[in-house]
Amino acid sequence: MTTVLVTGGCGFIGSNFVRHLLATDPAVHVVNFDALTYAGNLANLTDVEGNPRYTFVKGDVTDRDAVRAAMKGVTDVIHFAAESHVDRSIQDSGPFLKTNVIGTQVLLDAAREFGVKKYVQVSTDEVYGSLGDTGLFTEETPLHPNSPYSASKAAADLLVQAYQHTFGLHAVVTRCSNNYGPFQFPEKLIPLFVTNLLNDQQVPVYGDGMQVRDWIHVLDHCRGVEAAWRSGKSGEVYNFGGKCEKANLHLTHLLLDLLGKPKSLIKYVADRPGHDRRYAIDCTKAERELGWQPLVPFETGLRETIEWYQANAAWIAAIKNKDYLAYYEKQYGGR
Repeated sequence: MTTVLVTGGCGFIGSNFVRHLLATDPAVHVVNFDALTYAGNLANLTDVEGNPRYTFVKGDVTDRDAVRAAMKGVTDVIHFAAESHVDRSIQDSGPFLKTNVIGTQVLLDAAREFGVKKYVQVSTDEVYGSLGDTGLFTEETPLHPNSPYSASKAAADLLVQAYQHTFGLHAVVTRCSNNYGPFQFPEKLIPLFVTNLLNDQQVPVYGDGMQVRDWIHVLDHCRGVEAAWRSGKSGEVYNFGGKCEKANLHLTHLLLDLLGKPKSLIKYVADRPGHDRRYAIDCTKAERELGWQPLVPFETGLRETIEWYQANAAWIAAIKNKDYLAYYEKQYGGR
């Protein structure tokens, strides 16, 4: 039995990964290590509670004793846990440096101590910075993070690669474009806009709304992380993207159309400081070396995501006690 420590397994991507792994590999035991911060939600995994191959451990990746205790008996580590919202990092970068950098270092030290076989660092395309109107990010693109969030993730990536080189730890880094799908906390664009529009509330569009992002369904990303874990070469970086570039404003119009809402619900707000203009991923390496490719067509995945939020009003209501409402009221003068 392979025992995988999944950090941040109660978050959006982590919970989808835990569910995917338990459903597809009967020889895997998953230990979910999560601090249950504002975006970590036990309700994301109620369907796997009671599974004998699943264990939840509450803990913070910066807590050495808690990490060491959770690491006992673990064969592999897949590290999702992170502070991940750019806006919050602009307001206060401290938690991002603590969790994303120090937390990674604590995890790496424990992985070495307990002889972990494979370590996967789940990162972001934002470490590459911003593209012009043409071109794609490859694994060879120089790192040029432009926000405190992406700078903290770049630092963590380099730390992983340093441990791989210096100590011989089997480690790979994955970098992915914007995810969407079920269980995403409503501070990111798609879930925020969908939950707002379901209540006929305005949606905040930064600047002119022409910032371009590549979108990938969370399950395609999960399959990519799994492929990197199983087949990735130590020391390598693998990019995952959905081959689906959309300007934020065009995506907003698509959501309005799918939900039958008027364009008057668009609220233009001041652009984010240092806002990257365009991200786009070249995932040729992952396709060639890992046999991976994105499978979920964007409009199909988007419709299914909207349907999920429509069918899970109780999940949305439960997290309204968290702080994202107050945060966005402060940011935009009303949700």
